[in-house]
Amino acid sequence: MPVEAPRLSKSETVYRELRSRITSGRYSAGYRLVLDQMAREFGVSPVPVREALRRLEAERLVPFTRNVGAEVAAVDLTDYADVMRVLALLEGDATASSAPLLTPAMVSEAEDINNRMRALADSPGFDPREFSDLNQQFHVVLCQCCPNDYLLRLWSEVGERVTLIRRNVFPFEPVRSSTSVAEHDGILALVKAGAPASEIQEAARKHKLRTVRQFVENPPVGSRI
Repeated sequence: MPVEAPRLSKSETVYRELRSRITSGRYSAGYRLVLDQMAREFGVSPVPVREALRRLEAERLVPFTRNVGAEVAAVDLTDYADVMRVLALLEGDATASSAPLLTPAMVSEAEDINNRMRALADSPGFDPREFSDLNQQFHVVLCQCCPNDYLLRLWSEVGERVTLIRRNVFPFEPVRSSTSVAEHDGILALVKAGAPASEIQEAARKHKLRTVRQFVENPPVGSRI
């Protein structure tokens, strides 16, 4: 008989749902998370909701403000460059260690995604949100075989934070988008050629750092770096 997956605790269920709503942009910055209201919505007591909110606070997604309560954190652009530099290191290692384990079908999938990104970048109706989602899918495919589960989890968590910022404040722009697709081509070429891990790692790392440089040189209006 198949083994049933263990049921999630109430706290874990609430945590996952709230985290998903925040990282997807459904709950934007400043959205208030009222304890009693959340408890009624999820059909639980306030205790699991409070536990979930504390976990989200530890991830800097939900700060608590006196006389206000819990609300979705505002995007801190002053941290963006630092977060991206960390992501560059993690993604370089994850891509390099995953590369020799990727199947031809996985590489083909990454190529297809990048071609869709290319078509979108060249389109007059460029959609930065769709491009960002495709970009995330591309890197998930390339990193999915990373044998270090801890590294993969850290990479995913930091990547979600970057995606949240892009969706709300700093989306891809057409100029950087075309360059990003070309850099993807270079990474794929190294993977298909069975290049040394150090070369793939460096290419993936520099790919992210170029985005950091663009942000530092041309920050969104009103941000401080």
